[in-house]
Amino acid sequence: MRLSVIVLPDRHPTGTFLAEVAEAERAGVHTVWTYDHLTWPLLHDQPWYGCVPLLAAAAVTTTRVRLGVQVATPNYRHPVPFAKELMTLDQLSGGRIEVGLGAGTEGPDAAVLGDRPRTPRERMDRFAEWLGLLDTLLREPITTVHGERYTAVDAHQLPGCVQTPRVPFTIAGTGPRSLGLAALYGQAWVTYGPYGPEAGPDEWFAALGKQSRQLGEAGALRRIAQLGLEAGWPFESADRYADTVGRLGELGFDEVSVHWPRPDGRGVPPGAMGFVLAAHGL
Repeated sequence: MRLSVIVLPDRHPTGTFLAEVAEAERAGVHTVWTYDHLTWPLLHDQPWYGCVPLLAAAAVTTTRVRLGVQVATPNYRHPVPFAKELMTLDQLSGGRIEVGLGAGTEGPDAAVLGDRPRTPRERMDRFAEWLGLLDTLLREPITTVHGERYTAVDAHQLPGCVQTPRVPFTIAGTGPRSLGLAALYGQAWVTYGPYGPEAGPDEWFAALGKQSRQLGEAGALRRIAQLGLEAGWPFESADRYADTVGRLGELGFDEVSVHWPRPDGRGVPPGAMGFVLAAHGL
């Protein structure tokens, strides 16, 4: 079972972010992800930096670990400039970039540009078009597409991604349409379980199992379970964490994503990181 970690883009000064990414690389994790938001409700009045510039800096200060966006949405990103940024990150990192993508929810990122609120169906319709164009842009050297919501005219993507046919997509979602898009476009799928208040262990495992079954076989799609910021129960002991990893494996998951330890306590407790790494053979 692979282990990936999330380092939030609020680390201040920015050198702290890079130091934690380097520490995670030395620990042997598979991927270091960071969130792609303009602001975040839980840390609304705290420093918060841009995902792409931070990953660019991490790309040139690391050598092995994969680096990822988790997750970008159409709430404020247009596929044409975003594709250019992702291609550039892939070149800077020597082909170590992953990109998590989702439909987005109503919140600060959805309102910051003055857009009207959208229904869940409207968000999914927009996401499907956005995702399809992003896929084309990252595969083709020159793209012209006139869509209902997004247009690209003579959009050049040269020299293109290091990874072929493009950077890997990790699709986030829990509903039938998002799971269908994951099967169609994704190289991986990520979920943090049920929406709403933090679920207890039994409810959480049941929800992940149902989602994994709905996804179906879907070829060689990696399945990533993200342990939420407030999910303290998996880290109560080494045995509890090992049991969590084992149960996720039985449900078809092959990767666990946790939040790197933080001074504010939002993340893996510092004392638990040793047995978390050991459970993954690191």
